[in-house]
Amino acid sequence: MAGGKISPRQKMINLMYLVFIALIAMQMDKKVLSSFGFMKEKVEDANNASSANINHILESLEIKANDQPDKFAELNNKAKEIHGLSDNLFNYIENLKDSILATTDPEDLENYESMSNPDRVDAIFFSGDGNTPEGDEFVANISNYKSKILEILGSEANKDLVININKRFDTSDEPALDENSPSIPWIRSRYEGMPMITTLANITQIQGDVKNTEAEIYTNLLGGQLESEVSFTNYEGIVALDKTAYFAGERVKGKVVLGRYDNTLIPNKVVLNGRDLTSKVEEGQVIIDIPAGNIGSNKIKGTITFMEDGVEVPVGFESSYSVISEPNEAIISADKMNVVYRGLDNPISVSVPGVGDNNVSASVTNAHNLTKIGKGKYVLNPGAGNELKINVSAKLSSGKTINTPKIFRIKDIPAAAGTVRGDFGVVPMPKSSLSNTPIGAALPDFVFDLQLIVQGFTIKVPGQLAVKCTGTKLSAKAKKALAKARRGDVITIFDIKAIEKSKGTRIKKVLPVSISITN
Repeated sequence: MAGGKISPRQKMINLMYLVFIALIAMQMDKKVLSSFGFMKEKVEDANNASSANINHILESLEIKANDQPDKFAELNNKAKEIHGLSDNLFNYIENLKDSILATTDPEDLENYESMSNPDRVDAIFFSGDGNTPEGDEFVANISNYKSKILEILGSEANKDLVININKRFDTSDEPALDENSPSIPWIRSRYEGMPMITTLANITQIQGDVKNTEAEIYTNLLGGQLESEVSFTNYEGIVALDKTAYFAGERVKGKVVLGRYDNTLIPNKVVLNGRDLTSKVEEGQVIIDIPAGNIGSNKIKGTITFMEDGVEVPVGFESSYSVISEPNEAIISADKMNVVYRGLDNPISVSVPGVGDNNVSASVTNAHNLTKIGKGKYVLNPGAGNELKINVSAKLSSGKTINTPKIFRIKDIPAAAGTVRGDFGVVPMPKSSLSNTPIGAALPDFVFDLQLIVQGFTIKVPGQLAVKCTGTKLSAKAKKALAKARRGDVITIFDIKAIEKSKGTRIKKVLPVSISITN
């Protein structure tokens, strides 16, 4: 029992308590020991599934951080730090389990009824009235994990999440049995004199707590990001004019919309340049029709007011436009974004305000290909390099010629994701269905709507060698390996080879997809 100065009577009580525990262990129903073993197996299976799901979340977050570093880089770095701490504790406990089983006959590793003896665990954790260095390390690792995770989350962390973490990894001493007895160290209360299989199940559950905590943290962090994005306080009013420059005497026409262009959002009130335009709202857009004003820079400024939780939330918008007597430069915009993608037909629009299309021409260097397909419309196929320059030449009505260059960044097609039945990540599915289900690939949230063709992949069934497959379906060899999968196994499809259908462009990276066998 616990150390400290205690009376002979208390020592006798403690000794009797140990004898009582030993008698219970000797008489314990063998079925109870098996139940602990089966519980350990279930938790280990759940941990494997959680690991696959966590890895998918981290891979997706890594992609988002690369594409949108200002929004996701800090969140991604925090997730990496949390994942490192979680992996360290999980692997430490896994090594501890191996150490506990080191003296067990390999043939008895699944004979849970034979694991009733507490001696092996007691020898690892305890020495006399104190702990061994291994016992102190065990408690310290759990406590350090809890404190470091809470430190990363910070004072603004979700309260329910903090409560769960404190409860799951609490190693505080248990209260004394009476006022004359010392408190009981946590490790002795949980593990001293306990059957080996009970301890193995218990520390496996700690691994499960690590996985559950990690998943809850990521869900909470990403949920907070989503909540922040959809809140009205983070919307930005955008003025979308039909043109950005006007001749004197023209009328300025366009729309005022919210950043998400959600036509279901109907404002309670709209004020533009001091005028009430509430009646000019159509499908979430404020229709602008005002005099252009004087030559020079003119501002459009106002507020769109919405109700949120019974409170008025004003969303400000501001923009400017120029009223000019004659254009002096070309306006170039990429229809998709300010990036063009290698291996794809990138739509490009080129126009000069006040100049007809027949007096405007665009060109690029020989390393790239720019083809005109319509009035002001081009298709750009980038070649090698990281950027390209489009040169636009326009002849004004005055006879003057202007030349305007524009730089675009060149990027490869981003990483795709493997799919089963159109789903990503971990997909639950019966084993019989998987054998005949084609493996696909897709680019979620990509600006182009591309159709990808899978040319091959590799499948890994737990306990079986990985099998390479050609095409979209499982080969006979793969089906043979799949037949050995059990309910709860997580099948991983990786090394997926895919091309873009229309031009045959190879997709450099396709993320794995996992299938959780349901029956």
